[in-house]
Amino acid sequence: MIYDLDESHNPVPTTDFKCFNKNHVVKKELVGSSEVSTVFLCIDHNYGRIGPPLLFETMVFGPLDPENEIQERCSTWDEALEQHQRIVDKLKVKLN
Repeated sequence: MIYDLDESHNPVPTTDFKCFNKNHVVKKELVGSSEVSTVFLCIDHNYGRIGPPLLFETMVFGPLDPENEIQERCSTWDEALEQHQRIVDKLKVKLN
């Protein structure tokens, strides 16, 4: 299923593929020389499993995660912001 975000950042089902052409960055920031990126995916990455759709993803690119192993997904905009901050805080601890 395909989703888009409404004006309040709530995911809503859609059949409009134009959602893929939009900028769906929730938040990006540098921690040291690594980038933490949180985005809206448009596609449910829960793959039919039980539970809510997984529509947001946070990943780290750069030397603080050289294997690109930090990847978390969640269902809502607010969860995505919390997930992003939790990962940023974790990386900041690694820098110290």
